[in-house]
Amino acid sequence: MEINTNTHTGPSFSLKNRCLRALWSIAYTLLFRPSPRIAHTWRTWLLRSFGARLGKNCHIYPKAIVWAPWNLVCDDEVGVADDVILYNQAPITLGYRVVISQRSHLCTGTHDYNDPGFPLIAKPISIGAKAWIAAESFIHPAVVVGEGCVVGARSVVINSLPPWKVCTGNPCAPIKDRKRHER
Repeated sequence: MEINTNTHTGPSFSLKNRCLRALWSIAYTLLFRPSPRIAHTWRTWLLRSFGARLGKNCHIYPKAIVWAPWNLVCDDEVGVADDVILYNQAPITLGYRVVISQRSHLCTGTHDYNDPGFPLIAKPISIGAKAWIAAESFIHPAVVVGEGCVVGARSVVINSLPPWKVCTGNPCAPIKDRKRHER
């Protein structure tokens, strides 16, 4: 992905990227968003048609917002609830049985506020297997959430989190251990 480092001289993304996002926006509006809640196979097919790499039995609900399907990688049995925003200017990777609850926001992009051109800085997000991002949480660019980690509701995650911990707050931090489950 090539990014323009000076937003005063032009857009952050290439013409190809902007055209793909325009096509995706049309498909999202006409085919993804109005689909019945139970039509997981249809939405999975549609996302894959735009380059998403999705495992088996992924449930991405119709009101979830995916900015760039080609930057979405999901293992098997991932759940992404309604009103989740996957602002994936860089890749977002969701491990096996990850759950992203309603109104959570995973944001891979920010800007260099010290540069007068405010260039885009896009860094990936990775959520480990069996992790749960609870309702209305915000995940910053470059964050890695460890396997089995639980992020409490309305948390703001600015740093990576360890595996098998319950974490909460603003900024989000570990507060206790989580029991490991082998299934």
